[in-house]
Amino acid sequence: MSYVSTPVMEEDEVVDGDFYLLAKSYFDCREYRRAAHVLHDQNGKKSMFLRCYALYLAGEKRKEEEMIELEGPLGKSDAVNSELVSLDRELSTLRKNGMIDPFGLYLYGLVLKEKANENLARTILVESVNSYPWNWNAWSELLSLCTTIDILNSLNLNNHWMKDFFLAGAYQELRMHNESLAKYESLQGTFSFSNYIQAQIAKAQYSLREFDQVEVIFEELLRNDPFRVEDMDMYSNVLYAKECFSALSYLAHRVFMTDKYRPESCCIIGNYYSLKGMHEKSVVYFRRALKLNKKYLSAWTLMGHEYVEMKNTPAAIDAYRRAVDINPCDYRAWYGLGQTYEMMCMPFYALHYFRKSVSLQPNDSRLWIAMAQCYETDQLHMLEEAIKCYRRAANCNDREAIALHQLAKLHQKLGRHEEAAFYYEKDLERMEAEEREGPNMFEALVFLATHCKTHKRFEEAEVYCTRLLDYTGPEKEKAKSLLRAIRMAKTSGFPVMDVEPFPP
Repeated sequence: MSYVSTPVMEEDEVVDGDFYLLAKSYFDCREYRRAAHVLHDQNGKKSMFLRCYALYLAGEKRKEEEMIELEGPLGKSDAVNSELVSLDRELSTLRKNGMIDPFGLYLYGLVLKEKANENLARTILVESVNSYPWNWNAWSELLSLCTTIDILNSLNLNNHWMKDFFLAGAYQELRMHNESLAKYESLQGTFSFSNYIQAQIAKAQYSLREFDQVEVIFEELLRNDPFRVEDMDMYSNVLYAKECFSALSYLAHRVFMTDKYRPESCCIIGNYYSLKGMHEKSVVYFRRALKLNKKYLSAWTLMGHEYVEMKNTPAAIDAYRRAVDINPCDYRAWYGLGQTYEMMCMPFYALHYFRKSVSLQPNDSRLWIAMAQCYETDQLHMLEEAIKCYRRAANCNDREAIALHQLAKLHQKLGRHEEAAFYYEKDLERMEAEEREGPNMFEALVFLATHCKTHKRFEEAEVYCTRLLDYTGPEKEKAKSLLRAIRMAKTSGFPVMDVEPFPP
C-alpha cells in the first residue's frame, strides 16, 4: 500500500518567546485563565492555539464545578461550557482567514462537537488529521462522531498509516470485530513490539468471546510491562468469567501495589470481591472508581450487576441508566436493564431493553436466549417468537448449550414431535461431542426412544434405550420399562401404550 508523504509542521517565524513560555507554565499548573490572559496580545499560531485551548479547559473546569454544585436528584446537571460560543466565533474567523494550524482545527472540531454540530465537526477534524496525522486526540474525536459505517466510508481521509489505526478503532466501536482484528493484526506486522496493538487485539478477541486467546495476550503484556494498569480491567473480566480466583487475586494485588488510585485498579479489586461473593465491598470499589472518573463506563455497568446480585433493583436500574447515558451503544447496560425489569416481573419493559441490546450485539447468543425466555413468561406466552429467538441463538455459537434443548422442549410442548426429535438429536450430538452428561441427555434419549417406538423404528429405539441403562436410580427403572415396551411392540406387532417421557 502506498501512503502519502507525511506533512511536516511549520514553526512560526517568530515564536512569542517569553510570553508563550510563561503561559505554558500557567497552563501546566492548571491556571488556564491566567495562561489565556498572558497570550491575549500574541498572534503566533502556537500562541493562539494555547490561548484558545486554555479558555476551553477553563470552561470545562467550571462546568465540572457546576455539575457538582447543581447536581440533580439523579446525578444529572444541565451545566455547559460557557466559552463555547466565543471560541466558535473566533476559531471560525481564524479558519476563514487561513490563520489556523492543524491543532487549532482540532480544537475547533472539539468545540463544534460540544455544540452538537456534528457534520461540520467531522469536516473540520478531517482537515486537521489530513494536515497533521500524528494528533491522535483529533482521530479519537473523529472516531466518536462515526456512529455508522456509512459515515465512516464518507470521510475523505488521506492514505496515511495513522488512518489504519483510526479504521481499526472505528471498526471496533461499530462492533465490526473481525474487521478490527484483521486491521490490528496487519498493523502488528509493522509495529511488531507494540503493547498498544497487542491490547487492542485482545479487546477485539474479548468482544468475540475468545477468552483463552485474550488471557494469553494479557499474560504476555504483563511479562513485557509488569506495571501496566491500562486495559487490565478487561483482563480481570476474563478471569472473572473463567472463575480464576488465584489469578484474579494476584492481579488485584499487583495493580493495588502499582497504583491503587486508578479507576482500572478499583474496578479490578471490585471484580475480585464480586467473585468472592462480597457484593457490598465490591460496590464500594466500583463507587471509588467512579469518584476518580465519573464517565468510567465499566464501573457503572459492573456496579449495576452487583446491585442485581444484592436484589437492589432501583439502584441497579440507576447504574445501568447512567451507563447508557455515557454510551448508548453499550449493549451490556441495556441487557442489564432487561434482566432487572424481568426480576421485577415486568416482561414488556424487559423485552424492550433486550431488543435494544440484541440490536447492538446481534451475534451474542446470550442476548437471544434472554429475549426468548422473556417471551416464554406466563404474562407474554409468545412461544413462536421464543422459538425464533432460540434459533438465532443456536446460529450464534451458543456456548452455554441452552438453545437447542429449549427448541426441542418448545416443539414438544406444541405437539410438533418431528421438529422436537430433530432438535433433540442435534442436542444429543453436541453433548456427545463435548462429552457432557446430565438430565438434558437423559431427557433427549427418553424422548427419542419413545418417538422412534411410536414410528415403529424399533432398532433405533433400542439403541437409545440401551444407552439409558447406563443411568442409575429412577432413570434406570424408567429405561427398563421403556425397553420392555419396545421389545413387546417389536415382537408382537401390536400397538402398545406409550411410556410417558419424563416431564420437561
